Amino acid sequence: MSTVIHYGTLFPTAVVGSLPRSAFVRDLIREDSGGEVDRQAAMDAAVSYAVSLQEAAGLDIVTDGEWRRTSYIGVIAELAHGFETGVNPEYGQPWTTVTSEVTSKDPGFVAREAQFLKSVSNTRTKATLPAPALLGERMWDPERSIAAYPESDDFVRACVPILRREAELLIEAGVDVVQIDDPHLCLFVDPQVCAQYDDGGARQAAFSVEMNNAVLDGLGSSVRRAVHLCRRAGARVRGEACFAGSYEPILEYLNELEVDQLTMEFTSPGAGEVAALRGLRPDFEIGLGCVGVHPGVVDSVDTIIERVEAALPVVGAERIVLNPDCGFAPGSAARVDLDEVYLKLKNQTEAARLLRERHG
Repeated sequence: MSTVIHYGTLFPTAVVGSLPRSAFVRDLIREDSGGEVDRQAAMDAAVSYAVSLQEAAGLDIVTDGEWRRTSYIGVIAELAHGFETGVNPEYGQPWTTVTSEVTSKDPGFVAREAQFLKSVSNTRTKATLPAPALLGERMWDPERSIAAYPESDDFVRACVPILRREAELLIEAGVDVVQIDDPHLCLFVDPQVCAQYDDGGARQAAFSVEMNNAVLDGLGSSVRRAVHLCRRAGARVRGEACFAGSYEPILEYLNELEVDQLTMEFTSPGAGEVAALRGLRPDFEIGLGCVGVHPGVVDSVDTIIERVEAALPVVGAERIVLNPDCGFAPGSAARVDLDEVYLKLKNQTEAARLLRERHG
């Protein structure tokens, strides 16, 4: 059975992945800074700040905030050829579309992010990759992609070896947690989405799991393998549709994931109750979404403790990692207050401290 000995403490604390980026960091990514600047050195300094913020908040596992990436899924275009990029005119975030055969371009792009993170961090580290099926949902276009890949699934399979190689390089870089972000699988908790498929979405859900396993399975015992079951909490910030429903409809598929941790959301409206966790394999560690990510609302320490303690009868203290529901940067164009995020993370770590006193 999975335990938190890997982290050295009960109720370890983490972020899911992204942190909000200031205008300065967004300009660096767009190469749009006003004066002469060494962009690499400036980004290194910015990422160092993001790491220091997390460590000052008291987190046990940190990321680089994904600050070097144009978008959290668009990073595939850094790793492989075959994509055209543009900008969503409504929300301003990047769009990436596959238009030709996917071939290796710059293996190690994400691993280099992790290497720098390790060099400036005093604690355990996490790196993230997009789920293959998510790339198919977002980047395959029935008109622009069909010449290269007649079916979306063909494109998804082509992405697997690219992501698998990056996961291997992340392990070589020494990260403690490799996480796949998979909002796609969580589509199938929503009855309205499932009704669009003859089989209720069963084939699509099983395919998403199969592709995640192809990226992460058999990577070895030196790394924690995680899947973030993203309910697109950040979509509310962009005004996009959210998909409601308990995790129960996809439990049978989750139990087929060859991973150590499931990072799940429970503060979002419509995400269901923690009782659904009873249907999961007992060897899963649960990254428990107990801190809301919606801007303007800072959950109190007591609220966070209450959410965690509601899960204790279901999964047990030794299996719980505390984290926010989702990443704090819902799209590159979203404006989220970094100081507010710092307060949320401080409350999360204080809640963990008190939980250790009560249940350790």
